Parts: sequence; C-alpha cells; structure tokens
Amino acid sequence: MSALIADAQATAVDPSTDAGWRTKSRQRLPLAVLISFCLLGALLISATLAPLVAPYAVDALDLNHRRAAPSVTHWFGTDELGRDLLTRLLFGARISLAIGLISAAVSALIGVVVGATAGYAGRWIDALLMRFTEAMLSVPRLPLLMIAAAVLSPSVPLLIVLVGILGWMETARVIRSEVQSTRARDFVSAAQSIGASSPRIVLRHILPAVMPSATVAITLAVGRGILLESAMSFLASACNLRPPAGETCCIRRSRR
Repeated sequence: MSALIADAQATAVDPSTDAGWRTKSRQRLPLAVLISFCLLGALLISATLAPLVAPYAVDALDLNHRRAAPSVTHWFGTDELGRDLLTRLLFGARISLAIGLISAAVSALIGVVVGATAGYAGRWIDALLMRFTEAMLSVPRLPLLMIAAAVLSPSVPLLIVLVGILGWMETARVIRSEVQSTRARDFVSAAQSIGASSPRIVLRHILPAVMPSATVAITLAVGRGILLESAMSFLASACNLRPPAGETCCIRRSRR
C-alpha cells in the first residue's frame, strides 16, 4: 500500500510525466499574453514619462519639414504644422489612458453597486434597477457626450465623469447575473444560516467570487472609454463645438 502511495506522489510531482507536464503547462502564461503585457507596459511607461522620453516639445514647430515622411529625425513624421507626430502621440496617450482608466473605475464602481444590489435583492428592486439600466442603454452615448461638451465647458475631468456615468450598464448586467448564480451556492446559504448580514455576505463572500467576471467587464470598459474619447475628439475638431451664431458646423454646412 505504501509503495502505491509513493508511486502516486512521484507521478504527481514529476514534471516528466503526462499529468505533471499538464499541471506545469497550465502555470505558464501564453506567449501572446506575455507579449501583450510587455507592449501595454511599454505604452504605459512611455505615456507616463512623455516629458522625459519625447524627442521634442509638444508644440515645437519645424516649418521646413511639414507633412514629412517618417525618418531618423522624426520617426513617425510630422503634421501640417511641422510638429513631431511621435511626441504628440506620447502626450496624447497620457490623456487617452487617463480618461480610459479613470472612467472605467467610475463605471465599475456604479456598475458593481447596481448589479450586486439587483442580483442579491431580487424581486421588485431587481426589476426596477434593470429597467433603469435598459433605459440608460437605449440612450445614444456619443451624441449625448457631444451635447454635454457643447453646453458645458469641455475639459478632461468633465469627459471622465460623463464617460464613466454612461459606461456602467454593461458592468452592472454582468455583475447581476454572476451575483444571482453565486447567491444560490452553499457557502452563501451557510453564511445566511449563521446570521450574517446581507452587506457582509455581499462584500465578503459574493463579490470576491464574481471578481474575475468583473475584471473582464472593467477591462472592456477601458477600451470603450478610449474609443468614445477619440471619436468625440475627432468630431469636435471636425465640427468645432463653439461655432459663431450658436450653430454647429454640421448645420451650417447643410445650409450651404
């Protein structure tokens, strides 16, 4: 009997066996994941240290090399005013990443609270919060962001708040479904049977169990925030949010 136990232990820890190799291979990150982490880390570091690593000042003009092709002097070329595109890319990445990350944090906070409350409380509270979530999903985000930026004073903090407020619905729906499935598990029933309060059950038992799904939803929210910011910046530069006579350029162009 002891010999059989020793053989089983040797097989479990020996990486040369098939079972040991599979266990060891599961611990390795895929090559694509490692490359993605390296690229993302390089982008974050370059954007954070943009004033130190950028080859030129952000508004430095080189009128002799306007619209220049990529070269040793200007790696990404220059724009119509002779400004270095690599420098402007590094400084622009700081704003885009800040908007994406902070707005994702705002939307995650709102989405987790709404989704966890709806999923755990159930009944009319669930119905009310989900109908409100669906109503928010029906609102077109980009036109609403442009209207808010045109009415209010456009700024980075305002854009972060607006993108965060308009981006929590997907996270709330994911968290709600995960909380509903986790609420029926045995460890939650055991916590309820010993008299644990609902906030304690949600914070100590349910939310840690749903964090993997929440992490995926929050990661997708970062991409949505950056896409909304870039689309709004492009449309704002094309249509000029502050035209004369209180008209948008789209209206003025349609009247020509």
